[in-house]
Amino acid sequence: MRKALRWLLALTVLIGTLSTAGAATAAEPEAGTTDIKERLLSVPGMSLVEEKPYAGYRFFVLNYTQPIDHRKPSKGTFQQRITVLHKDVARPTVFFTSGYNVSTTPRRSEPTQIVDGNQVSLEYRFFTPSRPQPADWSKLDIWQAASDQHRVFKALKDIYGKKWISTGGSKGGMTATYYERFYPRDMDGVVAYVAPNDVVNKEDSAYDRFFARVGTEECRDRLNGVQREALVRREPLERKYAAFAEENGLTFTTIGSLDKAYEATVLDYVWGFWQYSLLSDCDQIPADAKNATDDEIWTSVDTISGFSAYADQGLSNYTPYYYQAGTQLGAPTIHFPHIEKRYIRYGYQPPRNFVPRDIPMRFQPSAMRDVDTWVRHNARRMLFVNGQNDPWSAEPFRLGKGAKDSYVFTAPGMNHGANVAALVPEQKALATARILDWAGVAPSAVQADPRAAKPLAKFDAKLDKRDVQREMTLRP
Repeated sequence: MRKALRWLLALTVLIGTLSTAGAATAAEPEAGTTDIKERLLSVPGMSLVEEKPYAGYRFFVLNYTQPIDHRKPSKGTFQQRITVLHKDVARPTVFFTSGYNVSTTPRRSEPTQIVDGNQVSLEYRFFTPSRPQPADWSKLDIWQAASDQHRVFKALKDIYGKKWISTGGSKGGMTATYYERFYPRDMDGVVAYVAPNDVVNKEDSAYDRFFARVGTEECRDRLNGVQREALVRREPLERKYAAFAEENGLTFTTIGSLDKAYEATVLDYVWGFWQYSLLSDCDQIPADAKNATDDEIWTSVDTISGFSAYADQGLSNYTPYYYQAGTQLGAPTIHFPHIEKRYIRYGYQPPRNFVPRDIPMRFQPSAMRDVDTWVRHNARRMLFVNGQNDPWSAEPFRLGKGAKDSYVFTAPGMNHGANVAALVPEQKALATARILDWAGVAPSAVQADPRAAKPLAKFDAKLDKRDVQREMTLRP
């Protein structure tokens, strides 16, 4: 069996040399060269898209040749986009995934700042341009994606030989967790931010309990009032929506109708507020929805949910996410006790409604149960950071007796942007100390007293931008 696995790995590396994409192709570096670009491009299947300057770093956008199917690597390849924020091969490396597209602007995740290291960022398979052509959607699953990461790690480990830590937020946190489940020997630590854990897709009562007590009663009443009023005034606001759609060239083939898109947008409103906003933002919500104008109701819903979200043009970029939600990840279903049933025609619609019908989907209930069981009993050096007021944290990962050197912390009052810096002081120090230790760079003072832990790199306003990226759809 081990011989077969070694043969398979060798074959996947060989396939990497088949790449024809990219502005510069892989080539052996000259003898004795230490230039990081030449070392990166010496990796079979690696090609350069561009290099962007940033003080103190080298930043590369690259393409890497991956097999479409890691189980059958001879069946074809595609180009997967990665970026490398290079500091020094003598520093640890953070492997970042968003679970979506990769940013081609230099950015540093929080663990990268903490350990003052390099960062490799990977675009998730099937998000354009990292999509095989033609696209065999059955090859979009969490194991194939984890195998993408494993192969990138193996390709770059000889260059970045120090400790590695994987990280990501939201779906990226989920991705880092799944990677650890399937390849637990690759990373020296995992930092997963606001990662949902929908173990049983049909059991979502945790979300209903969350919305019944999040924030304050006054804030909940404001949000519920606007949401209900948007459905009470469905007819005039849908006329406004039709004009908006015509003006912006929006169509609704995938979801089926403007009416379905309108209701989906309105039903996202309360969730979207708590995902992206803070309790202090409640004063921006109309206090008396019944007496608000149509324009005030429309503007509030559009600002938080976005009326382009469920048009074809809004959905198309996120087809890979909705496909995964409907096949493995699961998707939340919540109820709206503050809205009379006569105003709700469709309820929370399933992911199937957001994916073109020519893409087949079948849900696999065992996928998330497997990951959840593995984390509970096998987690090693894993840190989960959740937000107290983040809806996606209502179903978090939990640790069992088998977990070792692993932690679940919740940042008080925080939304989907929760991070280590937002934890209470004791947890912040402990989390920072563990990350430094996992990366092999904990100073002696931190080893003696974790309370002394702090990031090794100074904060950079551009490089360490922490704003939550608002996405106008119900996605983690």
